Amino acid sequence: MKLPFPAIMGILNVTPDSFSDGGKYNEVDSALKHCEEMLQQGADIIDIGGCSTRPNNPIATEQEELQRVIPTLKAIKKHFPEATVSIDTFRKNVAEACVNEGADIINDISGGLFDLEMLPYIGENRIPYILMHCVGTPETMHQYSLGGDIHQTVMDFFQQQCAMLEAYGYTDIILDPGIGFGKSLEANYALLSHLDRYRYHDYPILIGISRKSMIRKLLGDQADPENCTTVLNSIALLHGADILRVHNVKNAVELKKTFIFAQQ
Repeated sequence: MKLPFPAIMGILNVTPDSFSDGGKYNEVDSALKHCEEMLQQGADIIDIGGCSTRPNNPIATEQEELQRVIPTLKAIKKHFPEATVSIDTFRKNVAEACVNEGADIINDISGGLFDLEMLPYIGENRIPYILMHCVGTPETMHQYSLGGDIHQTVMDFFQQQCAMLEAYGYTDIILDPGIGFGKSLEANYALLSHLDRYRYHDYPILIGISRKSMIRKLLGDQADPENCTTVLNSIALLHGADILRVHNVKNAVELKKTFIFAQQ
């Protein structure tokens, strides 16, 4: 699918327990209002998530996830039919139900690892797909702290999982290195600054660093997460990131406009 460069993905968590904004938008009215605000601010994609994977957090059941996501998705598609909507899920059944309701993209934090039916479904149905690098299971992925040649580790994963999709003749893939998921502090920052070392087949790269703990772990609890997110997103753009996944769309759009103007 065609997206502007760089594209801004606004996060819409319809959960009671997400790390940054859990409980703020888990009612349809508040979610719809926040969606409208992000679209007015310039979001290119709205990413709806109904299953938090924060560390030490119980994983929502499939039914709970569907009950959270489907009503909001329906409302957004009714009120903002032109909006591009992504669904943040690692479950094939949730992905399929959402695509049937008009979802445009599936954003899978497991890159097809957690549900082995996901990649065949995506490939057979030619659905735009965000493939994130991940290790472990939903319960254990945050227990890892990968280091070493992290770029080769991520590249090997992308090659392996993309090959499964490409076997269907499918190439509408966006790659996410999974910054903040099962990696050391040094590895997270290295992935941000050397995108070309794991860019595979020139697929677009999504960077999701908004308000993540890698900021606090480096600078301490006094750090301003919004300011630091903007700094890190600037680094990502300078190194070729194609999509920024953010909580604060206004800040990201201002960064985008400034970046584009400065590159002229």
